[in-house]
Amino acid sequence: MKKLLKILGGLVALFLLIIVGAVVYVTKFLPNIPVQADLHIEATPERLARGKYLAHSVAVCMDCHSSRDWAVFSGPLKPGSLGIGGERFDQTMNFPGAFIAPNITPYGLKDWSDGELYRAITSGVSKDGHPLFPIMPYPSYGKMATEDVYSIIAYLRSLPAVESSTAPSKADPPVNIIMHLMAMPAQPVTIPAKSDTVAYGGYLANAAGCTECHTHMVKGKAVGQPYAGGFEFAMPGGTVRSPNITPHAVTGIGAWTKQMFLDRFKAYAPGTFKPVPVDTTKGEMQTVMPWTMYATMTEEDLSAIYDYLKSLPAVENNVERWSVTGK
Repeated sequence: MKKLLKILGGLVALFLLIIVGAVVYVTKFLPNIPVQADLHIEATPERLARGKYLAHSVAVCMDCHSSRDWAVFSGPLKPGSLGIGGERFDQTMNFPGAFIAPNITPYGLKDWSDGELYRAITSGVSKDGHPLFPIMPYPSYGKMATEDVYSIIAYLRSLPAVESSTAPSKADPPVNIIMHLMAMPAQPVTIPAKSDTVAYGGYLANAAGCTECHTHMVKGKAVGQPYAGGFEFAMPGGTVRSPNITPHAVTGIGAWTKQMFLDRFKAYAPGTFKPVPVDTTKGEMQTVMPWTMYATMTEEDLSAIYDYLKSLPAVENNVERWSVTGK
């Protein structure tokens, strides 16, 4: 009996040793995605224009990496905050940790090479090699055309340098370990022809990260159907949930015409949208949807996204958009 217990004890010790060794390997040596050291991106006028459009209207990098005015509906960007970072995504919003968007003006990126920026945007690996949590939607950005990512980098380099710093992000266990396995090499694609509106719209929907918010997730893991909505964001005074944007006729956008879809976005376009104050302490609804940014997308691109969404499987999922805390 003593011999058996000794053998079992040895097996347990070996198992624990293997587990510890695996954790050490994962946290010390992964992710192992190299930097393209010789990458130097020329800031051509075409890249600057394309990068600005993508960063503000499609991939909306500026949504998270600026300060938003949450006293106004949809939290439009505060003047003078472009690229300074500071937006926080934490446990109150169903994230497994506290993740703070960093400064991405030339002040924050002054020590970054173009290769390091490309790796961070497309693979989720920071300058020093630590993994990024996919609230930074690198799984989507990694599937963008290489030239589009180059354009975003060129545009970020052109922003005014604003001196500011943010607290470091911190993931909760065991996600802080699992994150080392999440990073992946970029898988760039070719931008589909605009004439193929469904494929082109799918490219834009990926770049816009539509599934990031319009899929029910718990602690960063998808538990619902893509695009069927239900992601919960805790706001002061209540909880807002992303709607179902599959073409289900009753619970999704199946009954929407293309013009209705366009009008919904263009209602927030510059010169049209009038800032609407929101008092969440009184139970008034607020949303994280950056309407004022997506509203600056071209009608051609919004139309393509509509065509893509209408091509998806219809998923029945009736989402309660807003609920007041305590009710």
